[in-house]
Amino acid sequence: MIFYFSGTGNSRWIAYRLAEELREKLVFIPDALRLSGGSPEADPGTVEKSPGRTLPEFTPRPGENIGFVFPVYSWGPPAIVLEFIRKLALSSYTDQYTFFVCSCGDETGLTPDRMHQALSRKGWKCHAGFSVCMPNNYVLFPGFDVDPQEVEKRKLADAEPRMREIIRRIKNKEETTDCHIGSLPRLKSRVIFPLFNRFAVSARPYRSTDVCNGCGKCVRHCPTRNISLSPDKRLVWGDRCAMCVACYHICPHHAIAYGNKTRGKGTYFHPDAR
Repeated sequence: MIFYFSGTGNSRWIAYRLAEELREKLVFIPDALRLSGGSPEADPGTVEKSPGRTLPEFTPRPGENIGFVFPVYSWGPPAIVLEFIRKLALSSYTDQYTFFVCSCGDETGLTPDRMHQALSRKGWKCHAGFSVCMPNNYVLFPGFDVDPQEVEKRKLADAEPRMREIIRRIKNKEETTDCHIGSLPRLKSRVIFPLFNRFAVSARPYRSTDVCNGCGKCVRHCPTRNISLSPDKRLVWGDRCAMCVACYHICPHHAIAYGNKTRGKGTYFHPDAR
């Protein structure tokens, strides 16, 4: 069973590769958080409604792996992923092999530590963690932009052999942490990451520009269903933003801005997720 979150498609690609090769069921985290009956992608036989719970209870099969796939946001797991783990209930959990695979533009910081802590609080062991370097998509900070096209192509090409290696190691149930932590991880993950979650997770600066034609593509691709179209075809953002930036990147007219921070910046969406 693989629980995943993705905005612009990098982690979605990883999750689908894992599910295909490992023959695991996929559960999309925003759906599981939103729907009392669980994710539409989950096998109905593995999900049980639990009255009074905010999440359904998932029942792993004997010997089934438990995986988490997500992008790294500001050198840590996205807030939506940590929230999901806090609320997640696994019945018949018997120390199943549990792992995570995170996508990152360059480095993960102390993301492995955060995941070990989050799972440990549930009484679960994190047996392994891996990172996959994927094209950058975060454009909301000054100086942050998408990768040049040649770098994007190289990262996508390198991701395939990396995934083959990770799949082999998961099949062998290796107990390891193989993530590109990078430089100054304590500063980035213990100072910047909490500040990001506290002050930078907000949809308020989002706006549509005059070139928006109300096509609704951003509405359809928002993983938390946080965007709606008003009767006059204006975009409206709610309060469930996960900061995935999918709306900005998927717009075919470059008609979405985040204040002035996205001015003149590029866009990226994984080619398999458009």
